[in-house]
Amino acid sequence: MSTDLPDYYFRVRENGAFVFRLDTENRQRRIEMDQIAVINVKNGEVKAHGERVLSDADKAAISDWMKARTALLARRDIDDIHRAVDNMNLTAHWANTRASEDQLEDVTDDLLLAMHDLRSVLVRKKAERLMKRRSD
Repeated sequence: MSTDLPDYYFRVRENGAFVFRLDTENRQRRIEMDQIAVINVKNGEVKAHGERVLSDADKAAISDWMKARTALLARRDIDDIHRAVDNMNLTAHWANTRASEDQLEDVTDDLLLAMHDLRSVLVRKKAERLMKRRSD
């Protein structure tokens, strides 16, 4: 472990993180993690833990982390979609070349409904974008 630890640690949770201030400046030279806040990335909410008052440095570190985390989640989101496209192609190849009748029977209805739903959403969103461009 590096001797130069950051001042803050963010324990990621589903919608954000718990924020801890790290302290190694104690007699035992142990790492102490003092929870200072809970943050919600989805709505931007930052709640100080307990009776704490967050310092300007705390707020700046939290803000920087939230910006970086939001950007990371956006990159992951689009990467997941690109993987979904790859999986759809692999699924088409599987259905065409290797799937048994029983396997196809097991998944066909679910796949058709999911693809119909996706197609409907994509067509509607494309039409909305085209209409918006025309009105601009």
